[in-house]
Amino acid sequence: MANDELIDEIRGLIAEREELGIRGLTDHLGPSDWADIVPRLDDDEVAVLLASLPDSEIPEILEELDPANAAAILRLQPREDAADLLEAIDPDDATDIIAELPSEDREQILRAMEPEEAAEIRELSAYPPDTAGGRMTPAFVAISPDVRADDAVVLLRRVAEEAETILYVYVIDAAERLLGVLSLHNLVLTRPDTPVEDVMVSDPIRVKASADQETAARLLVDMNLLALPVVDEDDRLLGIITQDDVADVIEEETTEDFERIGGSQPLDMPYRFASAGLLVRRRIGWLLFLFLAGLLTSQVLEHYADRLQGAPALIPYIPLIIGIGGNVGSQTVTTLVRAIGVGEVRLSDVWWVLAKEMAVGLSVGFIMGLVGYLRVGFPEGFQIGIVVGATIMLVALWSATVAAVLPLVLERLGVDPAVVSAPLITTLVDATGLLIYMTIAGLVLLQM
Repeated sequence: MANDELIDEIRGLIAEREELGIRGLTDHLGPSDWADIVPRLDDDEVAVLLASLPDSEIPEILEELDPANAAAILRLQPREDAADLLEAIDPDDATDIIAELPSEDREQILRAMEPEEAAEIRELSAYPPDTAGGRMTPAFVAISPDVRADDAVVLLRRVAEEAETILYVYVIDAAERLLGVLSLHNLVLTRPDTPVEDVMVSDPIRVKASADQETAARLLVDMNLLALPVVDEDDRLLGIITQDDVADVIEEETTEDFERIGGSQPLDMPYRFASAGLLVRRRIGWLLFLFLAGLLTSQVLEHYADRLQGAPALIPYIPLIIGIGGNVGSQTVTTLVRAIGVGEVRLSDVWWVLAKEMAVGLSVGFIMGLVGYLRVGFPEGFQIGIVVGATIMLVALWSATVAAVLPLVLERLGVDPAVVSAPLITTLVDATGLLIYMTIAGLVLLQM
């Protein structure tokens, strides 16, 4: 993360048009460092900075930037220069960037590019950005099954600079269907005259282009692969997804899940560039829903107002009861959303998940209930302590049960389980927790 002193130094060099000074910083700052600095500069400052940096570094900086920020930089460039920059970027990254441009700018830049590279981007753009097809790159190495090992090595030398990775070589038939894969390590250790089909791994792990990007990322990580082939419905090899793509996917999905867990719609852009109006639009829907749902708590309190007046010793512990339910539910939801996201649990696991979380809820509820009984019982009396302690135990159990079931049910219905946010769980268990509190009070305190 660039500090304010460094930003001020760079702004000073830009203001003085100190090209040599800016270039000197490249000895200490890499593309990821510049990618952190560029969004904090004005458009005019960015234009001067890019004009001062070595041409070879600009594509690397664009690859490190968020696609929206990289697209904003492209709009500052002449069409021919923008086309040259995109041609120097990996096709999958170039596709993400150009998707952020207005359609008119996008078409002008594509027409200025080399036809073959523009065609690659158009093909990748046909897939939704959150699918494996939208994440893949066509820069892979593929050979026929009858190619000899020594000829394959010669081919690798020719295409090494253009390929995303040469650690895996894919074997395809005449119809471009995926037959197998072999690693570079195995290839160089194979006898020179051996056909690659004799040493390849047949029927390798693959993913459909239409699959969700998170599914592809999880498969690559779980199987400890360096790259994952992407195929169409006819099993033709279209591209590959590599580990750097997975890092981006995981960051995006994690950010989206955290935003949803907080009761907000995903921003689809860095927080730094989100306006106050956009934040309001993303948050107000959930807040209104939670506000209306929260009125149930008020109605419960109003319904039991007479009872509370008859036993005022119960009133101070209402926030405690509400807080217990929200805290237990939030912990359960956060844990389960993560487990669902990485494929650890699914709807078929609902019964053992429910049993596990009920056991946890009952255990933590008993411990907190015992503490609550001892803390409340001595100053308020034995009966009030029983009411508070028993309520805490049952509310914790109830909250864990609700939070365990809802994410799995919504996942089965095709709804992102992250929308079962901590605020929603809190709102749901607030009113029911008060009902439990009042019911136990009515049973224990006979005068009520």
